[in-house]
Amino acid sequence: MNIAKMIDHSLLRPELTTDDIRRGCDIAGRRAVASVCVRPSDVEIAVAALAGTGVLVGTVAGFPHGDTRTTTKVAETRELVEAGADEIDMVLHIGRLRDGDTGYVHDDIAAVVAAAHGRIVKVILENAHLTDEQKILGCRLTEQAGAHFVKTSTGFAPGGATLADIQLMRATVSPHIEVKAAGGVRTLDTLLELHHAGATRFGATATETILDDYAARERGEQPITATPARHHR
Repeated sequence: MNIAKMIDHSLLRPELTTDDIRRGCDIAGRRAVASVCVRPSDVEIAVAALAGTGVLVGTVAGFPHGDTRTTTKVAETRELVEAGADEIDMVLHIGRLRDGDTGYVHDDIAAVVAAAHGRIVKVILENAHLTDEQKILGCRLTEQAGAHFVKTSTGFAPGGATLADIQLMRATVSPHIEVKAAGGVRTLDTLLELHHAGATRFGATATETILDDYAARERGEQPITATPARHHR
């Protein structure tokens, strides 16, 4: 099991300096994770820092609230792709999803998918603000709009990824749509439990802790199993 290639190393906190971004990219490169997920203004820095490492550069659109206009999300996505972003994590319009405005939500996502020109698009539902019925609707609209992942959270809401949400999202979308867990994935046990439930990518800041724990378990220092997790927030 290649745990590193399930991790999107998250560098999204607003207080991070340019040096912090470069250090985070160094961690991502050395640990050979799937990607870094950086703020839009940091895409060029990450592209330069990760050149030749095989680590993808991800970034965000409509972040963190999802309430910018579709035209703004489209323009942002086009700029980010031109800057070298490989993956786009967009926030859908949470309020319009709660309204049940399926046309708006679908078209908002579809426009970003088109603007991404084939790059991976992950759609953040921000589940902490949604009922189960709204989560199901958001997942279905994401798939219909042509995106590649459904994602639980931004990491900036009152709650993050939960086991119940991963199970619900995995059961709702087709097998070719992947599920990303973000928000509160701070331990290997949490990651493994959510992976067993169907998540294939994880947004994490505790990347080194998780990977060091996994390496220790591979050496036989403790079993590579997930203990039941109560909360992932």
